[in-house]
Amino acid sequence: MSNPEIPAGTWDIDPAHTTVGFTVRHMMVSKVRGRFGSVSGVVTTTPELSGSHVEASVDMTSVDTGDANRDQHLRTSDFFDIEQFPSMDFTSSALKVLSGSGSDYELTGDLTIRGVTKPVTLNLDFGGVGQDPWGGTRIGLEAKGTINRKDFGLEYNSALEAGGVLIGDKVSIELDVEAVLQAPAEVAAATPT
Repeated sequence: MSNPEIPAGTWDIDPAHTTVGFTVRHMMVSKVRGRFGSVSGVVTTTPELSGSHVEASVDMTSVDTGDANRDQHLRTSDFFDIEQFPSMDFTSSALKVLSGSGSDYELTGDLTIRGVTKPVTLNLDFGGVGQDPWGGTRIGLEAKGTINRKDFGLEYNSALEAGGVLIGDKVSIELDVEAVLQAPAEVAAATPT
């Protein structure tokens, strides 16, 4: 299915206007929210949207939960082990157009954390296309999904005296992505590789 609202081409993710956020249960009673401040990547849209593709990389040193001590702990081998695994990477494998689901698309791909790659599925909503003040074209996307952190080797936890554990296994992921059109499809097709 083609969508004339979304121009075909190559879009660079704008890190200044992109948020990669996460939420995880804390002590079984509340939630901790965090974000990664450094993300890069490319969105490639095609006339037939199901052929579109996303590649993104997150700098794991940029984790920010609002608490410097917790952020430092997350960077250690207990969690992200940034010395060995400085990035979290996503490469899409399929884009499915949905109807009547409350979400525009379903994006499937491979997520790599701590050197472990697992398939994930995200609900993807198209925010729109617009012209920026500098003559560029921008696209907005929102994506949401849930992963189990233990699937990626993030095993650290502590038992609570009253029962339960310090950190939940399920992690909710929320992405707000803005990307800038770099090469319209007809230009990209004419450029030798």
